Parts: sequence; C-alpha cells; structure tokens
Amino acid sequence: MTEKAAEGPRTRVRRPQRADARRNFDALLAAAREAFAEHGTTASLEDIARRAGVGIGTLYRNFPTRQDLFDSVYLDEIDELCGAAGQVANLPPWEALAAWLRRFVDYAATKRAISEALNRDSEMMRSSRTAMYEAGGRCSTGRRRPERSAAT
Repeated sequence: MTEKAAEGPRTRVRRPQRADARRNFDALLAAAREAFAEHGTTASLEDIARRAGVGIGTLYRNFPTRQDLFDSVYLDEIDELCGAAGQVANLPPWEALAAWLRRFVDYAATKRAISEALNRDSEMMRSSRTAMYEAGGRCSTGRRRPERSAAT
C-alpha cells in the first residue's frame, strides 16, 4: 500500500519501496493516466489494472479508493512538472521556459481529464499549486526574455 504523509498536505506521490511493487505502481499510474484521458473519470478500474498488466487486487492494494487513484495521478503529474524545471535549468532562459511550458501542456491535459474528481479547495491542491508555481518561476526567475529583433 502507498505510504501516506503523517503530517501536512501530501504533495508527492508515495511510491512503494520494493522494486517490483514500484514497477506495478508506476504501471498503474501510466495506465490510469491513459484511461482517464480516453474515458474521463468514469474509466473502468478493471481496464486500468488490465492495461497495467496487474490484477485488480494490486490496483486496490495501491489505491484503496478511486479518489486515491485520481489524487496519485494528479500528484505524479505535479512531480513530473516540478522535476522538469530542474531538467531544463541548464538551458538558456527562453529555451528553459519554452521546454517547461511544453511539459505544462501535458500536465494540463491530464488535469482536464480528471478535474471533476479533484477537490480544488483541498490542502493537497493548494500545496500542489504552490509547488507548480515555484517550479515555473525557477525557469524564469532572474532571467530576462531574449531581445526581440525589429523583424519580430
């Protein structure tokens, strides 16, 4: 089962420690993201387990409720979006921001697919927004936009 934070809001996906359990967990997240993109929040949990190549029991062991799955898919997107800010840090400022914004589009597509299932007023969502804003800010803080030529 996934580990829950003992204190404060959960802003990161808690992956299992064992390598095989982590692979199953990650496969479930990828399958859920794909199924939600195709079918929205009504996607079949059995279909998600099948796509991930695991049994339904494994899905429920990792995500006891459908809401746990929605939250974990969303938090995984936030993790990836924030990680992308670090990955582009060595690029020139404008390229870094553009690369991060391309990743942001992927995040937006996933969020759109599950938005009706997310509690926008929850502490998890507020903390996730803060983390996302900080990551985006790291792509441009202290950096100027490239000079525009007279032709642009």
